[in-house]
Amino acid sequence: MTAALVIIFLLGIANFAMHRAVLESDHPMVGQMPGFVRSLGGRMTFVAEFLVLLAALLLAANGWAGMAWAYGAYSALNAVSAWLILTGRV
Repeated sequence: MTAALVIIFLLGIANFAMHRAVLESDHPMVGQMPGFVRSLGGRMTFVAEFLVLLAALLLAANGWAGMAWAYGAYSALNAVSAWLILTGRV
């Protein structure tokens, strides 16, 4: 269980870093976010990212060790998405 929590926490740090890089990239897709999200400088999206991380940590702490695999898959999708956006392939 402890290993799952550490893995999820480290992946969470990576997800926040990728999220921030995408928000600061000035990609046209970032400009298409709804106005209420942009008005707070994208902080609403960080809240959503935090809630996903918190849910994964809580589930893993309560015996759902497989949540590390699920959060790993989520992180892999985030990494691919960030790579596509930051390299201009999308």
